Amino acid sequence: MKSSKLGLFDLTMIVIGLVIGMGIFRAATDSAKDALTPGIFFAGWIVGGLVALCGALTYAEIGSRHPVTGGYYKIFSYAYHPSLAFSINCIILVSNAASLSAVALIGSGYISRVLFNQPATDTTKVIIAIIAIVIFYGVNLMGLKMSSRTQNVLMLIKISMVLLLIAALCFPDLYVEPAPVAAPVAEHSWGDSIRSFGLCLVAISFTYGGYQQSINFGHEVKNASRNVPKGIFIGIATIIVLYLAVNFSYYKLIGFEQLKTTNEIASVVAEKMFGPTGSTVFSGLLFLSVLAYVNVLLMSNPRVMYAMSDDGVLPPIFKKQTAKKEVLLTSLTVFAATCIVVLFFAKTFNEILSFTIFLDCFGMAMSAGAIFKLRKRTKHLDGTGIYSMKLYPLLPIIFILAYTFVGISIAIDKPKTAGIGIGVLLTFMVLYFLMRKRPKQENA
Repeated sequence: MKSSKLGLFDLTMIVIGLVIGMGIFRAATDSAKDALTPGIFFAGWIVGGLVALCGALTYAEIGSRHPVTGGYYKIFSYAYHPSLAFSINCIILVSNAASLSAVALIGSGYISRVLFNQPATDTTKVIIAIIAIVIFYGVNLMGLKMSSRTQNVLMLIKISMVLLLIAALCFPDLYVEPAPVAAPVAEHSWGDSIRSFGLCLVAISFTYGGYQQSINFGHEVKNASRNVPKGIFIGIATIIVLYLAVNFSYYKLIGFEQLKTTNEIASVVAEKMFGPTGSTVFSGLLFLSVLAYVNVLLMSNPRVMYAMSDDGVLPPIFKKQTAKKEVLLTSLTVFAATCIVVLFFAKTFNEILSFTIFLDCFGMAMSAGAIFKLRKRTKHLDGTGIYSMKLYPLLPIIFILAYTFVGISIAIDKPKTAGIGIGVLLTFMVLYFLMRKRPKQENA
């Protein structure tokens, strides 16, 4: 009988598919803004990839040792106090909503170049992003599911666009002339460089996100002890090379200083290669990819909320389905509304980015920390063929310290954003105790 488990190639493609998203078409600008020098900029992309590798290997072992369906949020309940588990589960959902909003803003920035032949205002981008969310909220209300074939086609479009941006390096005539050095470059202190590096990693962390889903397939791989580390290493290494090549293309074709101020950077490169028509086609294709991402997140996250409700983590109303189409009405509505609220209050990609990554710092560090408890509780699984990472506990420690560093960098640079993030976490903790109290009062 043919095994249904994943092979090395399958796992490698899954890792690449999970990570390569829309961020590379915008986040280079935000990371360049915070990088004092090109050296810090490129070092950030290398370190970000290595941190992603540590995280992916950690999550893969967690999935091997505690394989539960939809188990990303259940890991918290297993390893931590229920109030903390509930709070972090909820801020992950808020972070996912913020990520959707951020990607919708990336897409609205590109499509506005097609609609208006010029960069749009922040308000216009927000309106376009909200319209996209509302449309696909309606699509999901009708029970329409995007097929995996469509997703694969859109993934191919995305990969093709990345390769196109890299191909621009083959046309040195398009390279921007380096600016003449009028004065000696200012020297920066170690403190300035470290601060710059930390802020640079915020956008880079967003772009490398997705590897945490390796928690769902660590126990579904043939010969896991050999293929999991190989597949994740090859996948992440491929992504690092692709991201470095794309950013080097941006750097060579536009220049470091202009990269700091050009939001729809990929369209500018496409225009240099193929003229205005090429830029328009590129922007349109990119917007289609964004719509696919919006649709997928609007489909998947309400199902997470359903699972949390089914597990007693969220109130029963989040399991409510419509009679005909079996749409998760409450969960879908709450998630879509959260996306719109984030857009309404944050308005710009940079603000949403800082908010979502600050929330991610809690979720990533805490979930990765579960490996220490899992190792102790599941010693009986050692040597049974499951995946166990080498260099333990170094890899999870590096991962946790990296996200702690990024979180501190955001808190220093944007204390208001960090304060809101902490406030959201504490609010969910209070809600947990209020909900746990209610049954006792009803039974009294």
